[in-house]
Amino acid sequence: MLTELVTELTNEVPEARFKEGKLDRFGNGGGLNVYPVSEEEVAAIVKYANENGKKVIVEGCGTKRGYGGLVESADIILSMADYKGVVEHATGDLTITVKAGTTFKELQSYLAAHGQKIALDPAWPGEATIGGIIAANESGPKRLGYGSARDNVIGLRVVYPDGTIIRSGGKVVKNVAGYDMNKLFIGSMGTIGVLTEVTLKLRPISKCESLVLVSFPADGQAEIRQFVIDVLDSTLEPTSLELLNPALSEQLTGVKLYTAAMSFEDVESSVRYQEETVQRMKPEGSQLTIYERDKAMNFWDHFSNLGSAVNEGTELNAILKIGVVNLDVLHVIKECEHLEESHRVEILAHGGLGHGLCGVHVKGAHEDVLSVIRELRAEATSRGGYVIVKSLPFIERQKIKIWGDDPSYLFLLQGIKAKVDPNSVLNYKRFVGGI
Repeated sequence: MLTELVTELTNEVPEARFKEGKLDRFGNGGGLNVYPVSEEEVAAIVKYANENGKKVIVEGCGTKRGYGGLVESADIILSMADYKGVVEHATGDLTITVKAGTTFKELQSYLAAHGQKIALDPAWPGEATIGGIIAANESGPKRLGYGSARDNVIGLRVVYPDGTIIRSGGKVVKNVAGYDMNKLFIGSMGTIGVLTEVTLKLRPISKCESLVLVSFPADGQAEIRQFVIDVLDSTLEPTSLELLNPALSEQLTGVKLYTAAMSFEDVESSVRYQEETVQRMKPEGSQLTIYERDKAMNFWDHFSNLGSAVNEGTELNAILKIGVVNLDVLHVIKECEHLEESHRVEILAHGGLGHGLCGVHVKGAHEDVLSVIRELRAEATSRGGYVIVKSLPFIERQKIKIWGDDPSYLFLLQGIKAKVDPNSVLNYKRFVGGI
């Protein structure tokens, strides 16, 4: 079968760009890996698959292999890893157009030389590609100040399953013409089109940056809540207001206490004023530590590479994304502490007290980890929230609902998929409701 695929595809892509695929515990692999280096090659591969009844999995560097997917392998793994580089950089307009296979770290390094950055902080920036980040609508703790991937995209170039190439959005920030088609593709997990180019808004690198850590006494839940309310009601403008559970705080700071991580980025006078304001606001008995730029950046670098999606031996690693109303983050993080004790698992947990998104890394025996996921989902659901499993091996993904219960608007997603990809070529069963 692979020989036949290679023979047929060499009319579109040189044979040197083929490699036999392999399966690992995450699935979403196997088949024939193809590494296109042009948009035309991407379109030709997808069109061939659509016309010949083949299934295609789209990936960058594979950081999201454990994210969704109820089918273990596909005929073709379309890797965008070699389709990388800057297409256009409008320095004065603070915009950049980049090929989808460019890693986030490569892009930020390029922009740093121009005193600019992309205002996102996704996980594993050294391997995560910009196409994968946008397809999954990734964001991190600084979502409070930066927004999500969806908030930073101006335009996209997309290859439809039939090989048609379209553009959505534009290349300028003030683009208001027509429907905002970008949002159709951002967060769709590559199920309705292959992202080939992304145009993003940029920001200047801040003149000054610091990280303020406020660590609370072990029994200080009431103090944490009041402190957060005071911060949110104040004139402070942190780019992050992230609560770390004691285990994560110990790993990142050496202090095993509930810790609020507040990042400030502005001119120096503003940053110093906000640091002093936090010093005055912090509850009695709490500890305050300030990291200057280099140490703050080192902290966030460790944070973005937190945990591991690798699953070896008898232990299971799971990574969860939990969304609740912002102050309900306190209940989610506290519930993690109870579950850690009752299920004999290790949990690193954090949550954005300004936006309500939590990240939870669970490590332990297989059934214990799955039980923790179910109980956290029950807790979040009871508060009107949700739990998405962002990383779990293929076998375990069959035992639990990765996306939770089907949403009421599932019929809309199914309708879009049926219209755009009627043959279910792209990332089959990778998204909500088995789309």
